[in-house]
Amino acid sequence: VAERVRLLGTQAREPVAHYEHTRVGYNYRLSNVLAGIGRGQLRVIEDRVAARRAVFDRYVAALADVPGVLFMPEAMFGSRDSRANRWLSVLTIDRHRFGADTDAVRLALDAENIEARPVWKPMHQQPVFRRNDAIGGSVADDLFAQGLCLPSGSSLTSCEQQRVIDVVRQVAEAHQPRAVSHRSLSAA
Repeated sequence: VAERVRLLGTQAREPVAHYEHTRVGYNYRLSNVLAGIGRGQLRVIEDRVAARRAVFDRYVAALADVPGVLFMPEAMFGSRDSRANRWLSVLTIDRHRFGADTDAVRLALDAENIEARPVWKPMHQQPVFRRNDAIGGSVADDLFAQGLCLPSGSSLTSCEQQRVIDVVRQVAEAHQPRAVSHRSLSAA
């Protein structure tokens, strides 16, 4: 296995003087500079993960009462020691309960110069794979249609995060059905 990985990781180049390939390979090797940066980042990884998890937790708490907003739960992988790094703060929006779709929220954030992105487009929807069969149900399609990635960087300030929260709440409030007054009508 290690030999095959080494071969594929060096562009699957055959051991001849010229570049010759009998199979598709990749160039996933890091340069020495990038490897050095990566090693340095490992020293602060726990701090970075903690900061991203705090961002996620704040979004969950601040938007818990907004109808139709649901955050991605933490997956459990059989070990109590496993936890999500919360690289992305992903939520889904049920447009019927929220009153608007994810694109309305994304555009409102964009109008405030806040970047948010849809969840990644499923592989079976990518044009490059259009001729391939798709296997499975509609979970990936639903997540793509309803999912939104909010800013979640480890350097995001409380003030910046509050701006995101405020915009999401404003969109929700603007699209919620208005309460109807039930004043007594008299035939006076």
